[in-house]
Amino acid sequence: MLCKLSLKNIKKSIKDYAIYFFTLILGVAIFYVFNAIDSQTVMMDVSTSTKEIIKLMTNMLSGVSVFVSFILGFLIIYASRFLIKRRNKEFGIYLTLGMSKRKIARLLFFETLFIGIISLLVGLGLGIVLSQFMSLLVANSFEANLTEFAFTFSRVACIKTLIYFGIMYVLVMIFNTFNINRYKLIDLLHGSKKSEKVRLKNPLICTLVFIASCVVLGYAYYLVTGGIDKLSEASQIFKPIMMGSVSTFFLFWSLSGLILRIVMRLKKVYYRGLNAFVVRQISSKINTTVMSMTIICLMLFITICVLSSSLSIKNSMTANLKTMTPVDVQFYKYLNITEEQAAKSWYLNDKMIEDSKISLRDTLASLNFNPEENLKDIVEFDLYTTNAITMKDTLGTYYDELLKKYPLLDYDSKEVFIRISDYNKLAKLFKKEEYTLEDDEYILLADYQELVDIREIALKRNTTISLSGKEYTPKYQEVKNGFIFMNSTHANAGVFIVPDDAVKNLQKEESILAANYKETSEEEKQKIENKITIDMDVHPYASKTNLSSITKLALYEASIGLGAMVTFIGLYLGIIFLISSAAILALKELSESTDNKERFAMLRKIGTEEKMLNKALFYQIAIFFLFPLIIAGIHSIFGIKFCNFLLATFGNEKLLPSIILTAIFLGFIYGGYFLITYFVSKNIIKEK
Repeated sequence: MLCKLSLKNIKKSIKDYAIYFFTLILGVAIFYVFNAIDSQTVMMDVSTSTKEIIKLMTNMLSGVSVFVSFILGFLIIYASRFLIKRRNKEFGIYLTLGMSKRKIARLLFFETLFIGIISLLVGLGLGIVLSQFMSLLVANSFEANLTEFAFTFSRVACIKTLIYFGIMYVLVMIFNTFNINRYKLIDLLHGSKKSEKVRLKNPLICTLVFIASCVVLGYAYYLVTGGIDKLSEASQIFKPIMMGSVSTFFLFWSLSGLILRIVMRLKKVYYRGLNAFVVRQISSKINTTVMSMTIICLMLFITICVLSSSLSIKNSMTANLKTMTPVDVQFYKYLNITEEQAAKSWYLNDKMIEDSKISLRDTLASLNFNPEENLKDIVEFDLYTTNAITMKDTLGTYYDELLKKYPLLDYDSKEVFIRISDYNKLAKLFKKEEYTLEDDEYILLADYQELVDIREIALKRNTTISLSGKEYTPKYQEVKNGFIFMNSTHANAGVFIVPDDAVKNLQKEESILAANYKETSEEEKQKIENKITIDMDVHPYASKTNLSSITKLALYEASIGLGAMVTFIGLYLGIIFLISSAAILALKELSESTDNKERFAMLRKIGTEEKMLNKALFYQIAIFFLFPLIIAGIHSIFGIKFCNFLLATFGNEKLLPSIILTAIFLGFIYGGYFLITYFVSKNIIKEK
């Protein structure tokens, strides 16, 4: 009997609960898709290192899934409140007819069970279909070839989805039982007729709070952009975050009291059409949902920043690879390591100290690697340092000012020098600009933008450096863009190009060998790659040297892997946060529409046209959806700037396309929830 009644209730209410079913199905599908990535990578033809990166990514996605399950669990429990509130009168009639609260709880149990089964089956079906497209996206992200496309089903992802969502539905059943037991009959029968009072807050207090919130918010914006230097410690980043969160709460609180007051003074606007009704409804909603609106706004802010930044990292790292890997391989080792230096390092040992006294060529010979046999276009050079020249010395008169702004910079780090003849050989190999120098000039080479901006101020002050008793002045008053070591990011903080004679009394710090592979076929290149990355690493002499190598192929795999990993985790969290924000707003609006059904009926009785009612409903829902989105959008302008500062080494070449893609993505999902909410709400208030 109860089972049959439960199925009838679900069938009867399917239109009203479209948002609830849509969110559950979407949640199950997304959960399955991102947890099934591991099974999709089996078809991909990738290297061993890429497989390790994919394994790391899937492990991280599994960890993120635990966090996601908490968000979805909260969302499902929150949505169930709407279900119960929507049916208060129905449950009141059941109680009047003699049905006990225990039986109503059992009725809800069966309904939740059937809804769970339906949403799991449909969601898993949709997830399995979407995961086939995800396999193509994964292959494209890792720039891998699919050996053969085949339909895949992830048993592990399916079991994980069933367990996680099964636990969520059990919690919903417990929550529904608790809720039904605490309701009173009179509240169930007449709850929809209770009119919510709109309490007018003191306009003076609201105005003062609004101004104070804007000032605090403005200062938080300043701290994460122009005043970033004031955040001298990593822990201080929580300061603007807390300021922004609290001021957002008070911004909504003050606006809830100001909106009605301001519009009421604009009598031509207030008394036009149903504006008085709409404005009072909006003011009442914001007044009673300040905390919810704050949370939704912050979730949307996180969504925009996470999606924009994660997509930007992927695009920027891919773009960087084209310019940052001009040759196939680079070897480098530290020379003349002292016992004092070894004592400060966790990995240097006595054998490495001995090895640092011999040349890079001799070390390669000890590792059974012959450069001439495997490589071509070989360029060898050294980098030099001296204890007498640190970053503090090369900043000149700018040092005192900079110390106040950036107290945590390592001003005692030794500066690095390269001979002009060596750099020009490397520049020719890298296909970069070559330079000339007078015997008393130097050029500063760097590409880490934050330090480039700092160093250029010192150059514009014509800061001189002293080497072996001779003064050298900058040839250019700007930093020349460039690098010495291949990398996936712009990380060169500064290398000084000086005349050959300038380094005669300096100490050799590092020895570098850059070259291309001798072979041209991909198969033969891979053999040389394996000699460098595998054979040399397992050679017995490897533990006796600090020799390191970096290859174009390894950088490509690591960069593409890291970019893909960040993108997928960002997408996973971004989608879940976006769905949660939109679903909470939609459910609150549907709940309000249920409560306002009598109000709309009253307007209909006094002669209001149906077209005007629908227009008022549209404006009401549109403003309610746009309000937190606009505030989140303003937050995101400064949030993205801050993320851009933190991720400066990755570059920002593709930031604008990422923002546009995020906006399209946001408009599609958020706008979709808005339209569904409007049409379902329209159905709720419609005269039967």
